[in-house]
Amino acid sequence: MINVTSAKLAGIDAVAVSVEVDVTAGLGIHLVGLADVAVKESLLRTITALQSVGFRIPGKKIVINLAPADMHKKGSGYDLPIAVGIVAASGQMHLPRLKDFLLMGELGLDGSLRAVAGTLSAAELARSLGKQGCIFPWESAPGAAVFDDLQVYGARSLTDVFRILDSPVLADEFLVRDADGAGQQASSGGEEYLDFAEIFGQDTAKRGLEIAAAGGHNVIMIGAPGSGKTTLARALAGILPPMDKEEAMVVSKVYSAAGKNFSSGGLIRARPFRSPHYSATLAAIIGGGTGDNILPGEVSLSHEGVLFLDEFAQMPKSVTESLRGPIEDRRVVISRLHSKIEFPSSFMLVAASNPCPCGYYGEGERCTCTPGQRLAYLSKLSGPIMDRIDIQLWIHPVKTGTLLNGYRMGTEAGGSLKWAVEASQTSAAIRERVIRAREVQRKRFGGYTTNAEMNGRQMQMFCPLSADCEAVLHKIIDSMSLSARAFSRIVKMSRTIADLEGVPDILPRHILEASSMRFLDRRNIL
Repeated sequence: MINVTSAKLAGIDAVAVSVEVDVTAGLGIHLVGLADVAVKESLLRTITALQSVGFRIPGKKIVINLAPADMHKKGSGYDLPIAVGIVAASGQMHLPRLKDFLLMGELGLDGSLRAVAGTLSAAELARSLGKQGCIFPWESAPGAAVFDDLQVYGARSLTDVFRILDSPVLADEFLVRDADGAGQQASSGGEEYLDFAEIFGQDTAKRGLEIAAAGGHNVIMIGAPGSGKTTLARALAGILPPMDKEEAMVVSKVYSAAGKNFSSGGLIRARPFRSPHYSATLAAIIGGGTGDNILPGEVSLSHEGVLFLDEFAQMPKSVTESLRGPIEDRRVVISRLHSKIEFPSSFMLVAASNPCPCGYYGEGERCTCTPGQRLAYLSKLSGPIMDRIDIQLWIHPVKTGTLLNGYRMGTEAGGSLKWAVEASQTSAAIRERVIRAREVQRKRFGGYTTNAEMNGRQMQMFCPLSADCEAVLHKIIDSMSLSARAFSRIVKMSRTIADLEGVPDILPRHILEASSMRFLDRRNIL
């Protein structure tokens, strides 16, 4: 009997699966071990692929067991270990090094290998099992080549796989080198982010986004069409601090589990920026699937990054309300009849919305909506979801004079950022301030917690309020009729503003600035 090590995904982690192949007297090929339809169909693919590269199918009884037998197996990644197991068990090749490798891959009828999801998690599992290496399809292998003490091979066909197993020392051409630090982008386009200095005006909004980035706070921007909400959100991703290796590992595992492998290899180093359409379904946002085939949604794909939801008030209420759990718990649990999968979902929510159906309330006489229509529009966003958004910014269109002045200065500078009014307002300078504030928080909490994630006990410990601060806060709460959660948001934002300023204690001016960014809590705002 031959035993080939493979793996299956459970969330973003991999679980070992032993593909046991035994060839004895008898007839037929039997596959056991709670395999789904895709795995059972793999027998036809595997037989045809083996014959196409010159191997024979023994005229005996072949029993293939996927262990443990009480765990459902899904997907096409077992094609490769089954094929290798049949060849080794039938004595057509002697593969003494087979026990040192973990194998995953889908086979084509011509013996070629096709990409599979979850190779990074599988490589991490192989490392924990003490394996010397992994063999994956060529397209999937680079995303798993992140461990110095694990050899990852990329094969294009069954023939390549047997060359690697026959003599790994002579198979260096298939060895995928560690490309860690390549700076992969997790956003869909991988584009460079817009610099804050290139955005004309909007100083208040830029300040609010700087505070959000420094403390990991959620933001909603409300303003007329064309006021720059989307532009500001995309620029925000450029001032976030870089991820450390632990954060990059988790983000890369999420993308690997979703089948979004990156051909350049290495860990994803740029924080994700996800911007799904407002018509996205609940499953697309939260994650889902059928049976065991559960994939991460946008809240997990934006882990450690930004989830930008434009036209927030237009999204289905079931979708916006579903964000309440992930925002609070920093994780999402998807339950099905036979399985329950947990994905990480610690993200910054950046929402954008028009103030009314026509979109022009607050911009002179352009609004054509009635007071009732305006109230009904933003009332689609419930109190609980709004209380989970720390910073509320009203974005007004930039005045024509400011636009023309900025455009003229940029033209005179030949498009260079040297025309920026202040060097301190470039994304690079803001990012440095954000990094310093995050470092203060890391030392304060002894880990990766941000001010936005503080619980009640941590707030009492790290956010003491002087008598003057209490007096200011008391007046604000009474005048704005704030909820307990809104109160905690103001205190957390004040702590972040103090960290940006580099002072140890929260001061009254910090509370005043924080409360100015909670305008939706005021009565009769519309």
